[in-house]
Amino acid sequence: MNSQALSSFIWSVADLLRGDYKQSEYGRVILPFTVLRRLDCVLEATKPAVLAEHAARTQAGLNPEPFLLRKTGVGFYNASPLDLPTLLGDQDHIRQNLYAYLQAFSPAARDIFERFDFHAQVERLAKADLLYLVTEKFARIDLHPDTVDNATMGSVFEELIRKFAEISNETAGEHFTPREVIRLMVNLLFIEDSEVLAPGRAVVRTVYDPTAGTGGMLSVAAEHLLAHNPQARLTMFGQELNDESFAICKADMLIKGQDVANIVCGNTLSDDGHAQRQFDYMLANPPFGVEWKKVERQVRQEHELKGFDGRFGPGLPRVSDGSMLFLLHLVSKMRPPAEGGSRFGIVLNGSPLFTGGAGSGESEIRRYLLENDLVESIVGLPTDMFYNTGIATYVWIVSNRKPEDRRGFVQLIDASGFWQKMRKSLGSKRREMSDEHIATVTRLFGDFAEAEQVTVLDAQGQPVGEPRLVTGTDTAPRPPEGGRLKRVPIARIFRNEEFGYTTITVERPLRDAAGAVVLGQKGKQKGKPQPDSALRDTENVPLSEDIHAYFAREVLPHAPDAWIDAEKSKIGYEIPFNRHFYVFEPPRSLHAIDEELKAVSANIMAMLGTLAQG
Repeated sequence: MNSQALSSFIWSVADLLRGDYKQSEYGRVILPFTVLRRLDCVLEATKPAVLAEHAARTQAGLNPEPFLLRKTGVGFYNASPLDLPTLLGDQDHIRQNLYAYLQAFSPAARDIFERFDFHAQVERLAKADLLYLVTEKFARIDLHPDTVDNATMGSVFEELIRKFAEISNETAGEHFTPREVIRLMVNLLFIEDSEVLAPGRAVVRTVYDPTAGTGGMLSVAAEHLLAHNPQARLTMFGQELNDESFAICKADMLIKGQDVANIVCGNTLSDDGHAQRQFDYMLANPPFGVEWKKVERQVRQEHELKGFDGRFGPGLPRVSDGSMLFLLHLVSKMRPPAEGGSRFGIVLNGSPLFTGGAGSGESEIRRYLLENDLVESIVGLPTDMFYNTGIATYVWIVSNRKPEDRRGFVQLIDASGFWQKMRKSLGSKRREMSDEHIATVTRLFGDFAEAEQVTVLDAQGQPVGEPRLVTGTDTAPRPPEGGRLKRVPIARIFRNEEFGYTTITVERPLRDAAGAVVLGQKGKQKGKPQPDSALRDTENVPLSEDIHAYFAREVLPHAPDAWIDAEKSKIGYEIPFNRHFYVFEPPRSLHAIDEELKAVSANIMAMLGTLAQG
């Protein structure tokens, strides 16, 4: 059963709830029951052995917990003879029996249902005479991992949460990451690590997601690594703010046999759940355009008191968008290069590329990343890729262990045209990246190559055949006689300093009513021309250019009396992604437009003539 069919089946429980629950409240019942049935199915095969072990160890006066965990082979157990199907055998006492069943779970599993506030929903269902009917509905679903694998189950949870968010109109900042985007990010993270991917090497690595959601990114990373090297082990760490998402993530980690203590609930920015820890790999899709006013006091305090010994030393972005705080948080979690270093991928919207002028928090963060040679690549994704936003998004790959040939450079890849239309839209998600698209972007990144998409145009400017991706080592196709090639850049490589500039303040002298320059009368300004604030201007001079040469060429010819106030000069950084991929399309000639109009007019007259004859 695929994820959409399964989520639709689970969603049919809503028919039972209609009338007693508002639509926006359906998730409070459906999500915990889905998790409960999943755990139920996972423990089904070992239930007899667990019950026998529990009786034997209890009779011997021993703590049965470690023995039961060994029997289940996963990170949790249930010591009750009950499960959802057997609960149906005693309709009159289903409420009490369900509580007894929940209480028999190991502590880590019980915490999941406390996060859901499941007790309140059981009471409410019982009061509405719905508890038996809902339990019966879920008892009929087979959610065993052999029937529904972990990847499908993860997609089901995300689809259900997405639907509930849409109904509740709770969409701001919540953007579950499409699986194909996660696969692309994971490909880019691991492609250069042959040591980890080589089959037969028993390596252990850590992966961390500070905005873990239901654990989708962590799961895909682990699946990717195991597919290449079954002997590798990836230990997962995460933190999640939303209780429901955290509960689902924790359940998923339990089933996978991960240490659930590594998944923490709380706000990553104000209360780092993994303080002092560093990781090999990291993945994140933080909220876009969400303000951080709630945690402003704690964040500013860390910035001011700890500086670069804390997470936010380089600077703070404006309060209206906290996504760059997560970027800095991940940088602080990187292992030193001497200890193997780290690489991470983070999904951001367009504003971290260019928001804020020289000296602003955003610019200082970009400056820190680029001057320390941490940005490896930025990939522009297609629009309409996320479930409830159509905005442009970018994957940043950041590393402090760049290969030799990448040091000092940043690769920009424009994958905005690499998409196919979905058969059925999911909210705002109308497009998806195919496996071929992911492979192309991965190859461009792995080859560290510049590339362009070349389309052959005939003499009339019409395309001949499909566009072709051409890298620096490829031979471009030849256009037909009278035709031409249309070249669209796809991947470009820049030196880090090419994104930097110096903002200089250009002053012009203040003049009195007679037009004479006003001179200072006191102190250091005595005898010097005084600036006219109304004529003050700024210029951004690329770091690669000499400031005085630029000033002489660009300013003095237009304002011979101008000068630079050197004390106000600031260095800034921005990454104008779209500007680097803009291709000028020359307008069609007037002759061509005129000929086309004549042809259309002649066609219309011919059709009118046919109608008149009829």
